[in-house]
Amino acid sequence: MKNTIIKSIIVFFTPIIIFNCTGDFEELNTNPLTLSTDKLESSQALQAQVFAQAQYTSVNGLHWRFQISQNLFSDIWCQYFATTASGFDSDRYVQVGRWADLAWSSFYGEAAPQVKLIEDLSAANSNDVGNAMAKIWRVHAYHRITDYWGPVPYSQFGNEELSVPYDSQESIYTDFFTTLDDAVSKLKANSGATSFAAGDRIYGGNADKWLKFANSLRLRLALRIKYVDAAKAKSEAEKAVADGVFLTNDDNASVVVDDTNRNPLETITDWGEFRMSATMESILKGYDDPRISAYFAPAIDGDSDGDGNPYEGLLNGQTKVTLQTSQNASHSDLATKYIDVAKGGENPPIEIMNAAEVFFLRAEGALEGWNMGGTASDLYADGIRMSMAQQTGASASDIEAYITSNNVPVPYASGAMPVTDIPVAFYSDPEKQLEQIITQKWLALYPNGWEAWAELRRTGYPKQYARVQSENPDVAANEIMRRMIYTTSEFNTNSEAVNAAIASPELGGNDKNNTKLWWDKK
Repeated sequence: MKNTIIKSIIVFFTPIIIFNCTGDFEELNTNPLTLSTDKLESSQALQAQVFAQAQYTSVNGLHWRFQISQNLFSDIWCQYFATTASGFDSDRYVQVGRWADLAWSSFYGEAAPQVKLIEDLSAANSNDVGNAMAKIWRVHAYHRITDYWGPVPYSQFGNEELSVPYDSQESIYTDFFTTLDDAVSKLKANSGATSFAAGDRIYGGNADKWLKFANSLRLRLALRIKYVDAAKAKSEAEKAVADGVFLTNDDNASVVVDDTNRNPLETITDWGEFRMSATMESILKGYDDPRISAYFAPAIDGDSDGDGNPYEGLLNGQTKVTLQTSQNASHSDLATKYIDVAKGGENPPIEIMNAAEVFFLRAEGALEGWNMGGTASDLYADGIRMSMAQQTGASASDIEAYITSNNVPVPYASGAMPVTDIPVAFYSDPEKQLEQIITQKWLALYPNGWEAWAELRRTGYPKQYARVQSENPDVAANEIMRRMIYTTSEFNTNSEAVNAAIASPELGGNDKNNTKLWWDKK
């Protein structure tokens, strides 16, 4: 087991990582630092490889890990896509246990040891810039996990004990902000420096770019806690903006991929198991949004609903009987850049955070009266401009016409209703403005369903079509899945800790998909 971990860590982006920790919590939870070699401890080149590996595994770069952790859960629940495989029950709000177990073990058995190892090694080697980068990446990696489950093992991961306590989500978020403070301080003290240049798959080790990412990530997390701790949210958001966040698409954070370590969408689209959602169709078509062709392809069967537009979405939660007849040809697949390279795809980088999201975060903060460096209206418009510039070749005049457009979403099919009634042009009513900001952010985040599902739960936006069917007794077809329930493997190997987490005030004894997380208080 220990040799296997070392191999998976020091081999740079192997096509298939030799790593199998499912169900072995004792060895999984051993301090990763004890697994290193003298060569690894003394070589920044090898440490750079560890960092590269940690970046790729933390976003589930390997195709099957991505599918069972994101595509079959958050991508479907935020309604970017609808499932077309009859045996995939998650679109009917079933949290399939074996997928959840693999999602959990993919993080705690693979990504988390690598994240801890690089943070510990960089500290031991007094590599302040590398350590700051590792800390920022830890915050990014763990915020995704706690935003799925709520309380999770965090501060005591690697404690070398059989049982690993869970931290409350509130304490995890508190530590996130403290960790970012430490990382930002180190980066400011080393302006212009680099670390792990050969391994950093995001910024090539550039400390100044990592500083902007740290501030932008702080802003994301600040808005996440807006409804549970408004004062802390305001303070952290204003600190982030004052310190310098993403302002252009050149700042965007993405994990670079290559011929061996691919964007997982490039593989799983070839499996033909999901298509554009009806919510996407309603919004993109109604807004006459030029991103529709950057995100999706015309349906093979063409314009099946008679609206003169060949982009077709599928209502989520289709019954197994309906899906026994293939829905793929009559609904839109992903756009060319996301498909198999052998079929003309581009294998694009895996996006972590973009400037458009940052402008929408600032716009929401401005709605609250926070100092975000601009008005809500102007920042909202800038967010659209950033997304359009990143995703399309639309002219400046076309983008401005879009921003001021009174177009509204349209029915996804004859006899249906539009998913919502908001135009693109900014409203005067604050709640409608929030819906507009989050709806446009949902479009700009695509295809990052992990983040989009968190924002849906936090704000209730964008509005969604009710599913055709829910098979979950705790979540109706017209409701939102609020969290992942804990995995079978945890009850089998870490039962005392997981049961304590369920009994904690944050969950109140309810390990259910309709149990709201600590920050989910709107």
